[in-house]
Amino acid sequence: MLTPTPRLPKFSVNPGAIFLRRWNRQPIACREYNSSVATVLVDAENVRRSLWPNIPPHELEELCARWAEKHGHDVLVVWEGRDTADDRIAHEVTELDPPVWVVTSDRELRERVDAHAERILGGGSFARELRAG
Repeated sequence: MLTPTPRLPKFSVNPGAIFLRRWNRQPIACREYNSSVATVLVDAENVRRSLWPNIPPHELEELCARWAEKHGHDVLVVWEGRDTADDRIAHEVTELDPPVWVVTSDRELRERVDAHAERILGGGSFARELRAG
């Protein structure tokens, strides 16, 4: 079960936790991707390891939070825990209200979520977009 965490000035990394940050629920006229608020599930380890040097966990969360605020979407950064991040993402994509996007380069996970995700973004492309600001 997902539970929202309060907006904090600093992000803490708690392995096994899903981080949910909510920003602007209103449509943004200049939104780059979609006119409705999407929940974006980020395969944390996959994304952070897709660039060299790897993105540190705290930085990944901060970058995702900024991206979510800029684009007006909700972001769930999913870390490995009791269950694998892949299993948790595959489960959550079926439980969340659409639209749901998944960020991963993992081919198997992409196949597992394809029927439920409105959009699947590559981990490397997303990481480069995060770093570009």
